[in-house]
Amino acid sequence: MPKNKNIKSVLIIGSGPIIIGQACEFDYSGTQSLRSLREDGIETILINSNPATIMTDPSMADHVYLLPLTTKSIIKVLKDHPQIDAVLPTMGGQTALNLAIEADEKGIWKDFNVKLIGVDIDAINITEDREQFRELMLKIGVPMAPQATATSYLKGKEIAQEFGFPLVIRASYTLGGAGASIVYKEEDFDELLTRGLEISPIHEVMIDKAMMGWKEYELELLRDKNDNVVIICTIENMDPMGIHTGDSITIAPAMTLSDKTFQRMRDMAIHMMRSIGDFEGGCNVQFAVSPDKKEEIIAIEINPRVSRSSALASKATGYPIAKVATKLAIGYSLDELTNQITGSTSALFEPTIDYVVVKIPRWNFDKFEGSDRTLGLQMKAVGEVMAIGRSFQEALHKATQSLEIKRNGLGADGKGYKNYDQIIDKLTNASWDRVFVIYDAIQMGIPLSRIHEITKIDMWFLKQYEELFHLEREISKFTIDTIERDLLLEAKQKGYGDRQIAHMLKCLESQVYKKREEFNVKRVYKLVDTCAAEFKAETPYYYSTFENEVQDKNGHIKPANESEVSDKKKIVVLGSGPNRIGQGIEFDYCCVHGVLAASECGYETIMINCNPETVSTDFDIADKLYFEPVFWEHIYDIIQHEKPEGVIVQLGGQTALKLAEKLDRYGIKILGTTYQSLDLAEDRGSFSKLLKENDIPYPEFDVATSADEALAVADKLNFPILVRPSYVLGGQGMKIVINKKDLEEHVVDLLRGMPDNKLLLDHYLDGAIEAEADAICDGENVYIIGIMEHIEPCGIHSGDSNATLPPFNLGEFVMQQIKDHTKKIALALNTVGLINIQFAIKDDKVYIIEANPRASRTVPFIAKAYGEPYVNYATKVMLGEKKVTDFEFNPKLDGFAIKQPVFSFNKFPNVNKQLGPEMKSTGESILFIDSLKDDEFYNLYSRRKMYLSK
Repeated sequence: MPKNKNIKSVLIIGSGPIIIGQACEFDYSGTQSLRSLREDGIETILINSNPATIMTDPSMADHVYLLPLTTKSIIKVLKDHPQIDAVLPTMGGQTALNLAIEADEKGIWKDFNVKLIGVDIDAINITEDREQFRELMLKIGVPMAPQATATSYLKGKEIAQEFGFPLVIRASYTLGGAGASIVYKEEDFDELLTRGLEISPIHEVMIDKAMMGWKEYELELLRDKNDNVVIICTIENMDPMGIHTGDSITIAPAMTLSDKTFQRMRDMAIHMMRSIGDFEGGCNVQFAVSPDKKEEIIAIEINPRVSRSSALASKATGYPIAKVATKLAIGYSLDELTNQITGSTSALFEPTIDYVVVKIPRWNFDKFEGSDRTLGLQMKAVGEVMAIGRSFQEALHKATQSLEIKRNGLGADGKGYKNYDQIIDKLTNASWDRVFVIYDAIQMGIPLSRIHEITKIDMWFLKQYEELFHLEREISKFTIDTIERDLLLEAKQKGYGDRQIAHMLKCLESQVYKKREEFNVKRVYKLVDTCAAEFKAETPYYYSTFENEVQDKNGHIKPANESEVSDKKKIVVLGSGPNRIGQGIEFDYCCVHGVLAASECGYETIMINCNPETVSTDFDIADKLYFEPVFWEHIYDIIQHEKPEGVIVQLGGQTALKLAEKLDRYGIKILGTTYQSLDLAEDRGSFSKLLKENDIPYPEFDVATSADEALAVADKLNFPILVRPSYVLGGQGMKIVINKKDLEEHVVDLLRGMPDNKLLLDHYLDGAIEAEADAICDGENVYIIGIMEHIEPCGIHSGDSNATLPPFNLGEFVMQQIKDHTKKIALALNTVGLINIQFAIKDDKVYIIEANPRASRTVPFIAKAYGEPYVNYATKVMLGEKKVTDFEFNPKLDGFAIKQPVFSFNKFPNVNKQLGPEMKSTGESILFIDSLKDDEFYNLYSRRKMYLSK
C-alpha cells in the first residue's frame, strides 16, 4: 500500500483535445500516472474529453468520464464518487492546472473534502502570476531579466518607455506561449500589448527586457516529501532565447555548458523548486545563460507539473518521470522506489547517459495558408520527433530522417536552398527549416562567424555542421567502387543515410547497402539504460548506431550488439511517427492496442517509432521498443535483425502505409490486408474501376497527370470539381474549384510539389450529406463497427466535421445502401483488418468518395462511444488468429455521440479559417447527448448552412 494510507481513490484531470502547445505528451504522462496508481491498489477516476487517446481507454482507469473539462463536470464526478480522497491535476498540462485552480476558487475541493496532491495551489499561483514569481526570485537571490507587470494598456506603455526595445510580452495563465511576442519596434508595441492583455484570462502581461541571443536550458526535477530532489535531465536548446522551447531543436544532455555553470544552475533550480511551495512531484525549470565567458544565469520560469519536456526527458533517459511523480504525490519517497529500467537501482539515482538525444519539432504551416511562418515566442509546432545516437551529428541526422518531410537528412539529397538572399532571410527570420538551411549556408561558403552573428546559435553546434559538410565533400571524391571502409563507416557513424551516401557517390541506395554488407558495416543496437551501463538494464529499449568491430571473449570479431534475438514468433508494429494535422494521436491509440492484442495471441511484440510524446514509445508497452525513425533503411535493418513473422502497417496511419510497397518488394510479409489491396484503394483511378465492376455509384470522375489533361477532363465533368492527389493524408492538396482558371492554377501548384502524382478530378456533389463507416473484415465476413453522419455538408474534410454516431437523419433506404456498399467494397478489396469508407448522399442515392483499408481517425471514437475494443479484435483478425464471427459484439450507447473537431487557429491570427476539403483541426473531443433536442446539437446543426454555400 502507498505510504499515505488515507488515499484510496484519486481523481486525475486530463488535458482535453489536442491543441498546439498541449499535445499527446499529456496522454503519455496521464497513462503512466494511472498505471502507477493502480499498481498501488488505488481506485482511479479520470475526467478527459479526448476520445482519441489511450488515456481514456476503459482499461486504463476504474472509471472514465468522457466529459467537457469544466467545473460543472467535476461536480458531477465528485457527486457520483463521494469516495474520492484526492485530485492529481499535474498530469493534464495547463488545462488541468487551470481547472484545478477554478475549482479551488469556487470551493469545490473543500465542499467535497478532496485534497490536492502533486502540487499546491500556492505553487501554481506563484509560478503563473509573474509579479509574485519575480518578487520571490529576488527574495531568494535568483537573478531574472528586468521585468514588470502590466494589467492595463497605460501601465504597459510606461514600462516600455522605461526599458526600451527589444521587449518581450508574456501573457499570464496561458499555454504554449499564447499571447507572447517579441517587440523590436515601438510602432508594433500597441497591437501586441493589447493582444497579450486580451488573451490572458486575468488580463495581465509581464514585460521583460529581451535577452536575445542568450542560450536557453531546461531542467527536469522531482522532489519527495523528505525534500530529496533529483535532476533527471538537462536539456539544451540549440536555438537561443527568442524561440519557444516547443519550437526549438533541443539536445540532451547539455552540450555547451561548463560544469561549473551547470552546478550553479542545478543549485538554483533546486532552490527555486523548494521555495515555490511544499509539494511532492515534478517540476520543469527554464534558464537563460549569457553567451560570453561570464556565463551569467537568469531564471525564465518554473512549471510545477510534468511538462512537454518531461515526456522528452523520460524517453531520453529512460526514467519514467510521470510514474515516479505520481508515486511521490501519494506519499512515497524517492529512496523507497526502484528505477524500473535497471530494476535494481533506486529512483534517487540520477540518470547519466552515454548517448545524445536530439528533438526536432514538426510543423504544418501548409495547412494554415497565409500564416506567419517565422518562429518566435508563441509555439507553432504540431508534433515532434526524437532521435538517439552516439554523437550529436548522428542523432541530428536521425531526427531529420524522422520528420517525414521528404528529406533524407541534412544535405546530400539535392533539396537544399541555393539562393544566397533566401538563405540569409531564413537564418535571420528563424524559419521552421532552419535546421537544414544552416547546412546549405555552409555549403554555399557563408562563414561560420556570419551564421553565428545572425542566428546566435552556439559555435560548437555550427562546427558540428561544418564537419558534416567537410565529410560530404570528402566522400564525393570517390565512387562506390573506390570508397574505403573507414570513410563509409565514418559517414554511417555520423548519421548519413544510405540514400545520402548514394547521392554523394552518384549510385543507387541498394548499391550502398550492398557495399556496407561487403565491408561488414552494420547497425548494432544499444540499450537505453539510464545509467551509462554502470548497472545492468532490464528493459528492452533500443537505439541503433555503428561501431568498430571488437573481439569478444570467444575470439569472435564483431560489433557489440545489445539486442538479443529470441526464438519466439514475433511481429513488428510500425508506429505513426510525429504528430501532424491529419495523423494524430488516434493512430498511436491503434498501435498500442495492436501491440497488446498481438501479445495476447502469444507473439513477441516489437514497436518501431520515433515520437517521444506517445504511449507507444513507453518502455514497457511492447516486448521490445526500437526508438528509431520510421524510415526505410532503419526499419529494414531491424527486420533483418529480428526476422519477424510479419509487419503490421495498417495501424500507423499514412506513415506506415507508405512503407508497404517496399516491404512487399523485399518479400517481407504484411499482416492483414496485402499491399496490392492497399495500393488499389490509394490509386484513385483503379479504385473507381473496381466500384464500376461492382455496380457501386461514385461521382463522375477522371484522372489527370498534367494541367492540359485536367482542363480536358473539366469539359466532360462540369464544375464544381473536387481535385484530389493520390497517396496523401488529411486531405492534403484537395480543393474544390469552380472554373478553369482555378483548376489550372491548383493543378500546376500540386504537380510542382508532388511530381508524377495521379490526380483524381470528381464532379463535386454540391449540397450532399456526408457519412462514413468503419468495419472489420476477415476476407469473408464483414462487421460494421459504426456508421457516422457528418453535420457539415460534403466537401468539408471528415477530420474537420462534427460526426454523429449513429446517424441522425438517414432513412432506412439510405442506411441499407451504406451497409451493402461497405460489405461489397471490404470484400472486393480483400480486406483483412480495418477499413474506413466515406460516402456522399444526394437525392437518397449513396455515392462512394473513398475507401481506406486501414485504421482510421474515427476508430478510437467509435470504440469509446460503444465501449468495445475494436482495434484488439481487428488485430487478431489480421494475425489470422480469429474470424469476425468469433467475436460477440455488444455495442452500448444511449442517445448519440458526437466527434467534435478542435482547431488551433489562435496561433495564426491572420490565417484563412474557412473549412474545406483539406483538414485543419489539431484534435477532437467527444460529446454525448441524450436526444437531438439537445441545445448543443441544435447549435451545431444550425451552423451547417454556413459552409460551402454558393
